[in-house]
Amino acid sequence: MVRITLENLTKRFGNVIAVDHVNIDIGDGSFFALLGPSGCGKTTTLRLIAGFEMPTEGRIYFDGADVTDLPPYKRETGMVFQNYALWPHMTVEENIAYGLKLRKLPKSEIKERVREVLGLVKLEGFENRYPSQLSGGQQQRIALARAIAVRPKTLLLDEPLSNLDAKLRIETRAELRKIQRELGITTVYVTHDQEEAMSISDRIAVMNQGRIMQIGTPQEIYQRPRNTFVADFIGQATMVEGKVSDKDGRIRVETAVGVLEGIASRDDANLTVGSKVVVSMRPEYFTLKSEGDVNAIKAVIDHIAFIGKSQRLYCSSEGRRIIAELPPYVRLKLGDKITLYIKKDNTLIIPL
Repeated sequence: MVRITLENLTKRFGNVIAVDHVNIDIGDGSFFALLGPSGCGKTTTLRLIAGFEMPTEGRIYFDGADVTDLPPYKRETGMVFQNYALWPHMTVEENIAYGLKLRKLPKSEIKERVREVLGLVKLEGFENRYPSQLSGGQQQRIALARAIAVRPKTLLLDEPLSNLDAKLRIETRAELRKIQRELGITTVYVTHDQEEAMSISDRIAVMNQGRIMQIGTPQEIYQRPRNTFVADFIGQATMVEGKVSDKDGRIRVETAVGVLEGIASRDDANLTVGSKVVVSMRPEYFTLKSEGDVNAIKAVIDHIAFIGKSQRLYCSSEGRRIIAELPPYVRLKLGDKITLYIKKDNTLIIPL
């Protein structure tokens, strides 16, 4: 397997900067996600790693060796695309064997590798079927089997599950993660789906407008976002602007919904009295009970969305929207005036 290092990686298309001085270190055998909205540069970054695009500036290293100028076929990567890219006139076996034949492997070894990868993706016995005879999930697994059959050092996946329905996506991503662990292959995964990235990745790079906003574990990205973009893009959050009024212990912030106390979202925040900040609060941390060291926000319920495991409340407080999740058995109705409580240690102060 391989450790991937991107050093000041930049890609310009005319006047458009698609990737802007990106620095990433991806550990050997890890599962790394590039996450962000459409047009943020994540797919371009993946294509630069694969060698399908050449950088305008910067270097790419595999285990310390500079591969920036190497063509794709010399980088020993396997690519899985969003649209599967299976040959419709070839059987499953022929699709998987295609890359192996190009490498001029013996027929017996090709046969063995096809059998091996079909076992990994749980599609034994499908060798003689054509792509049109497979479901979307099966086609995606064949595309994955074709990529890993050549035994690449790095597996690159560009939104591979976006064409699947919601339930199948969850099932397939779990199988994908299991296969990656079994093979121990370094994997870079592009997605715009926050839940997908957090559920299967070791580490995540959140991108926006070609730049890295934050790199960290799923827990770090969700619980300690470094800026308002990450806080707003990952999951849902109530975000209220304010000014720091005190910094003795916890940070106290004057906001439209009242004075709120919390902790800095990052250690290098360098906040002082008068600093403009955003107070970020995750919906699952709100309760209707005042227990311990909490902030209180008075609100009116505007909408209730039942989502099975909980009910999501969309409330208003002094012209600001507050989003809270409460157990489904709590009886509430539109127009109810409530007081929401959130622990001060779950209230994040993000510098602007």
